[in-house]
Amino acid sequence: MSKTPNIWLAPAKINLFLHINSKREDGYHNLQTIFQLLDYYDELKFEITNNGIISRVSGNDDVDPDTDLIIRAAKLLQQASHSILGANISIVKRIPAGGGLGGGSSDAATTLVALNQLWNAGLNHQELMRLGLTLGADVPIFINAKSAWAEGVGEILSPINTPKHTFLVVFINQQTSTQEIFSHKALTMSPMIGKISDFSELTNTRNDCLKAALAQTDEIRLALEQLTECPNLIGKARMSGTGSSVFAEFSTESDAMVALEKMPKKWMSFTAKAINSSPILKWAVAKR
Repeated sequence: MSKTPNIWLAPAKINLFLHINSKREDGYHNLQTIFQLLDYYDELKFEITNNGIISRVSGNDDVDPDTDLIIRAAKLLQQASHSILGANISIVKRIPAGGGLGGGSSDAATTLVALNQLWNAGLNHQELMRLGLTLGADVPIFINAKSAWAEGVGEILSPINTPKHTFLVVFINQQTSTQEIFSHKALTMSPMIGKISDFSELTNTRNDCLKAALAQTDEIRLALEQLTECPNLIGKARMSGTGSSVFAEFSTESDAMVALEKMPKKWMSFTAKAINSSPILKWAVAKR
């Protein structure tokens, strides 16, 4: 196996579409989506200790350690594996929180995979996936470490290869409440697409959470309108997940960079390339 890295990367994701199919008895919703991984990363470092204490030594300063998914993931793995080791964890946070880009879930997934390796905890892939799902519905996609067609609550995954396009992602510097969106009367429902082969990205770009997100902030509409005016756009400008980030797709990096220059400075905007696998793939799948 390759030498373990000093810096572990946690990629962002976008949803190329998001169809909400039905509400489940457990309160969650069945959905269908494509999770597209991006080469835009948070960076995590882990210093292994022998005292069993898990602490965050830098980064995520605005998040209480007790609610930080990184810390929760580490403690969950420690409990599941009965490890007596601890860790000092540092993070350089780039993916905006609350933007529908999966940053917290990705950080949690990378923590599970990294510490499973560094602690020699011995959990296999499916065990890690089950642990991840208890932390959040988006965590399994990052443990699986591949762009994927997803069903269920997002945990039933079929890896896919998507075009190596470049995306311009715009975070409006406002967070949306996922809980409020899924309980909002404006949330729409879509019939299930039978199978992946029935899906066409350019004709099924709808996000069923959009209307509910717009009810929270009209800034999303303004950002979508701004992206729609960009030249050489592939398909439609879209919202990722439950918001509040929106994105546009381009066939070349240069087209995306031209569009980036036109984005208002009041928003956080960046370009990122589509990737079909995460940098942690080699460790995530080591014991499938």
